[in-house]
Amino acid sequence: MIMIMNHRTNPPSTYRPTRRQALVGALVACGGLTLGATNSSGETDSEISRTAESIHQEPVFKANRKRVYEALLDSAQFEKVMQISGVMQSMHLPGKPTQISPEPGGTFVLFGGYITGRNIELVPNQRIVQAWRTGGWDPGVYSIARFELVEQGSGCKIVFDHTAFPKGEAEHLASGWKAHYWEPLDKLLTQALG
Repeated sequence: MIMIMNHRTNPPSTYRPTRRQALVGALVACGGLTLGATNSSGETDSEISRTAESIHQEPVFKANRKRVYEALLDSAQFEKVMQISGVMQSMHLPGKPTQISPEPGGTFVLFGGYITGRNIELVPNQRIVQAWRTGGWDPGVYSIARFELVEQGSGCKIVFDHTAFPKGEAEHLASGWKAHYWEPLDKLLTQALG
């Protein structure tokens, strides 16, 4: 039971909150959620983003989940993806070699060092979650890239979500995922089948 003070009466009144109210109250108390936060002048707290951006894409490949998972986490295979994309030549990116640790907690360096990060969660042939950043972002700024591999007949669909990147980057990143990940990955996997 929660005791609250009503600003109209001095004695506390009691009530039993709904499950939703109790959950929201607990989240607010823990700092995980702030609804309608106001400062002393009654204005909405400017530290809370109301315009979070995210990317959701669902590319489909003719290869199975195991093959797609391996291509995303194997340095030599992903190097071929980058070569197929042509981005290294068109953007004149530095020449750091592709390095991908296939272990949870392991780091990765892609696109000549322009993309870097760390594997947060790896579930073989099912899920890859990465802390992911570009070299153009402020130091210490990372986004979350989540690749969920779902069987689709004899092939695989990646249910992809990219969140927590700097505001204003969504359009650029969304086109980059398509042009520099999905399309060349599809070509690599199709060549392997042929």
